[in-house]
Amino acid sequence: MADDVQKRATPSGNDDLPDIVDVVRAMSQPESEAVDSLDGDSGPQSPSPALSAAETGAREIVERQAPLPPHVAHLADRARDYVEAASSANTRRAYASDWRHFASWCRRQGFGLQPPDPQVVGLYITALASGAAVGGKKSVSTIERRLSSLTWNFSQRGQPLDRKDRHIATVMAGIRNTHAAPPRQKEAVLPEDLIAMLETLDRGSLRGLRDRAMLLLGFAGGLRRSEIVGLDVGRDQTEDGRGWIEILDKGLLVTLRGKTGWREVEIGRGSTDATCPVVTLQTWLQFARIGHGPLFRRVTGQGKKVGAERLNDQEVARLVKRTALAAGVRGDLPEGQRSGLFAGHSLRAGLASSAEVDERHVQKQLGHASAEMTRKYQRRRDRFRVNLTKAAGL
Repeated sequence: MADDVQKRATPSGNDDLPDIVDVVRAMSQPESEAVDSLDGDSGPQSPSPALSAAETGAREIVERQAPLPPHVAHLADRARDYVEAASSANTRRAYASDWRHFASWCRRQGFGLQPPDPQVVGLYITALASGAAVGGKKSVSTIERRLSSLTWNFSQRGQPLDRKDRHIATVMAGIRNTHAAPPRQKEAVLPEDLIAMLETLDRGSLRGLRDRAMLLLGFAGGLRRSEIVGLDVGRDQTEDGRGWIEILDKGLLVTLRGKTGWREVEIGRGSTDATCPVVTLQTWLQFARIGHGPLFRRVTGQGKKVGAERLNDQEVARLVKRTALAAGVRGDLPEGQRSGLFAGHSLRAGLASSAEVDERHVQKQLGHASAEMTRKYQRRRDRFRVNLTKAAGL
């Protein structure tokens, strides 16, 4: 298979095709400049056989030297916004990173990047599974994500990749059979753990108030880290906001856009002010003097100034890990092992494992489409509540 691929291989110097805005803007440029910008190189090039339909259409317009109407340029900008809104920022970053890795691997092997060749992709995922690619051996889940990224990237370039081709599907099936392992779940932060974690934060500092509010809101709402930092104080206040809050007499209503679409999350008040997510959030907003825009922001100026920028979702993962280690959660384990147990998902798993209510209420809070998904988050559920051995008469 490798010999057949090598015979067809051609070095590729163009890893990325332009987005819709680049194509439309090229329409209004002189022909030579437009062709150069579309090819992504400074020198003149002959038309590529791998041109997408969008590029081909753009070049035909360029050849006619048709001016770019202002309203079309505006539509192109809006189209780019909608393309970005079709997936989360984390997904786009992952897809872009995976594409760069694949393009770099193709260059080193002397393979052409386009059009998509199932044999090349089959060799690539083999290199990932065997550790022959840069970055070492990858897990099955990582390889499957890389494959999904390539499929998406090729599709965006107007050249679909056939994942069912035997050079990909058969190799992937073998990788699963050989290397598949049970998923490694993050440790759940239980209520007693969370209280200890809160005690490690400075109640007298802005950063401490913010971090307390993020931990309690994330736990009580069963929120993902991107959902926590994506919240605004009110509706439609920022372009990058993914939801907003409403403080009511009995609790907090969070409206957010997650993986499963828009949903509402009700967060009730706590039994004491120290552990109440609503009171803690109000305290943060009051002392940070935030009445509009992103809910959780960076604290600068030696902890005395609140910036305008929204926090990155990685900050939630770092916060959970840092406070869990400082509070001695799972202190029975070695330090090196403990550091890898906690992340943003620890808050969601903690709520699912601790709430003594009907399972369907937990499922709704977490925004899961099925009860089976919710059970994967429940670390303390009684797995032997139904004993089929005794039920069968043994």
